[in-house]
Amino acid sequence: MELADEVTINAPKDRVYEALNDPEVLKQCIPGCEELIKHSDTELEAKVVLKVGPVKARFSGNVQLDTSGAPDQFSLTGQGNGGTAGHAKGGADVTLTAIDAHTTLLKYDAKADIGGKLAQLGSRLIQSTAKKLAAKFFKSFAEVVNEDAAA
Repeated sequence: MELADEVTINAPKDRVYEALNDPEVLKQCIPGCEELIKHSDTELEAKVVLKVGPVKARFSGNVQLDTSGAPDQFSLTGQGNGGTAGHAKGGADVTLTAIDAHTTLLKYDAKADIGGKLAQLGSRLIQSTAKKLAAKFFKSFAEVVNEDAAA
């Protein structure tokens, strides 16, 4: 499964990058996130509850960040386990481009593989759910960063 999109955020690029590395901001924006622990600048651990069609599961997972191109770009890879519901692994490349001093274009290109009961639900349901979750995350993220930039 692949997802790609872009969102315009009314905040300077440095502020957007900072927010993308703030566990409190991320926890607030990730749909179903119960816990997000930052172990280091490149390692995060998350617990997320998701409902995909008839399957509801609590996922525990780890995310590794590659910030070598920061703040212009970075990538992340991760994997999560939802017990009997299945498992997922994937990654994303994120690019931040300053449109002007107060506006940033965030582009992402993500890939994920799923297995277990989730994989049996069908690719259309999984793809549409993933798109909705990504849209919900970026809408929340843009709102939080816009509020912070206005404050």
